Amino acid sequence: MLPEETLDQARALLAALEARGETLATAESCTGGLIAAALTAIAGSSSVVMAGFVTYSNAAKIRMVGVTQASLAAHGAVSEAVAREMADGALREAGVDVALSCTGIAGPGGATPGKPVGLVFVGRARRGAATIVERHVFPGDRAAVRAATVAAALRMAMPG
Repeated sequence: MLPEETLDQARALLAALEARGETLATAESCTGGLIAAALTAIAGSSSVVMAGFVTYSNAAKIRMVGVTQASLAAHGAVSEAVAREMADGALREAGVDVALSCTGIAGPGGATPGKPVGLVFVGRARRGAATIVERHVFPGDRAAVRAATVAAALRMAMPG
């Protein structure tokens, strides 16, 4: 389902976090759990991966990881603000050292003016550091957008 390069990325990330004694959680929307799936495809991942929140609906984003209704109303689910709140919420709720989030429009439908298919926000929260969010517009079909999102998230989580 995921390219071998992505699984290699997952292996490298798990090794780096394990060497630091760090744990990780995910809060995923457009990938539906693929980031967690890539990580947990690797034997021994349970020493690092603590939780995965699939927050596909706005209600789940609010209930599971504490996204605010105000952010959803002001910016929409596919936004930097929501990706940031998702990452911060996963960090807090799972009690981990690193949390990844993503929210986007994988397609083929769902685009709106200013928010094309392929638009994805990927967030990384790290205990004791500022949360960062990257904006991407990935090309390709639904599978390509989701795979590119997983790769981007794994890259963002690498320490250093």
